[in-house]
Amino acid sequence: MSDKTEVKDIDRSLHDEKNEEKHRYKAQKGLTPEVIREISREKDEPEWMLEFRLKALKIYQKKEVPTWGADISDLDMDNIITYVRPDADLQSDWDQVPEEIKNTFDALGIPEAEKESLAGVGAQYDSEVVYHNLKEELVEQGVIYMDMENAVKKHEDLVREHFMKLITPNDHKFSALHGAVWSGGSFVYVPAGVDVDIPLQSYFRQNAPGSGQFEHTLIILEEGANAHFIEGCSAPKYSVNNLHAGAVELFVNKGAKLRYSTIENWSRNMYNLNTKRALVEEDGVIEWVSGSFGSKVSMLYPMSILKGARARAEFTGVTFAAEGQYLDTGAQVIHAAPNTTSTVNSRSIAKDGGHAYYRGLLKATDNAHGAKASVSCESLMLDNESKSDTLPIMKLQTDDIDIGHEAKVGRISEEAIFYLMSRGISEEEAKAMIVRGFVEPIASELPLEYAVELNNLINLELEGTIG
Repeated sequence: MSDKTEVKDIDRSLHDEKNEEKHRYKAQKGLTPEVIREISREKDEPEWMLEFRLKALKIYQKKEVPTWGADISDLDMDNIITYVRPDADLQSDWDQVPEEIKNTFDALGIPEAEKESLAGVGAQYDSEVVYHNLKEELVEQGVIYMDMENAVKKHEDLVREHFMKLITPNDHKFSALHGAVWSGGSFVYVPAGVDVDIPLQSYFRQNAPGSGQFEHTLIILEEGANAHFIEGCSAPKYSVNNLHAGAVELFVNKGAKLRYSTIENWSRNMYNLNTKRALVEEDGVIEWVSGSFGSKVSMLYPMSILKGARARAEFTGVTFAAEGQYLDTGAQVIHAAPNTTSTVNSRSIAKDGGHAYYRGLLKATDNAHGAKASVSCESLMLDNESKSDTLPIMKLQTDDIDIGHEAKVGRISEEAIFYLMSRGISEEEAKAMIVRGFVEPIASELPLEYAVELNNLINLELEGTIG
């Protein structure tokens, strides 16, 4: 690879803007029952939630750190602050949000997105949601969209029935950690037959150094409902490690359709160890759209459990790993009913020694006769120092299934760059055109405003001078 095609790293000046840390309450470092009790007391939670947290803590203390994926040995939980309450109350009026926090979200474009293209928006700062709002016409249709803390109290029976039923503390060490210290996140409930025709969005901003963010997102779509939820994430860079171990539980009932889109741009000191799962009933549809750009380490594999006949899952994702990044991402699909279908379409890009790893699971139970599944994972390396691997795992308990799988790993083509340059296009723009074309299937799945953000992130990743 010639020096001419090297590009500079992303300019993160917008996302790396730090605020002075102001908080009302900050848990002490480490994890003890006393810390858990104090978090629960701060939140004024019902007794069952405190009991759940304490049981999850015991499981966490017994579980080993996973060693099969990315190296997370530098993550010292004894030095992670698990709860930081910002110096702000929850507001439904943007003008009432403290100026310093408001300026951060203003710079990230959240208020403009709400005005122009969102049905509702939530904004979380460190461990607590500071702003939440839903358009009145949806409230009148019975749609619920609020922060999880209030949902636990105002819709206790509904939350208790679903909370950490798809993702349990027994699943792995970081799901147990999440169960013990979760804070913030969004609760969405869409009644039967209601169509939320413009997206809801929650944006998660982590400001405090050496902290963890553990938001819990719970979405329930009743029969025939339709919704699109967008999750945005960012954090400024510090010299100490931060941790993100959120959880997303999605319940898609009969004939309902949910699209869940994520654009993550965490800083390069972040360990992103998120867990996401969807349970899809008869004729239901789950669509995942995922863009992973930030973090030092990511381990993220959204799971779709196709429980009902003719349920469908689609996963479309792009990962961009640059210097110092190990992004271990993919998708999991469990076909557990007849005539279910799934499509996984993953694109990963690596440059400057970054490591992009696709890890996927496709499982068909003995009840999944007539199922159809297609998996495509493609990797593009922009230089000789980068690494890209694919590990697609298939577990099939029935022969009556139609499976297609395709994997490609390759370097950016010198010939393609030369061809475009011979047509009068600069080398930098030629490279950008190739990369944009590579991720176009993902960008085309996002609403216009977020496709623009995705393309802007790609352009920033590729920004540089011709050597």
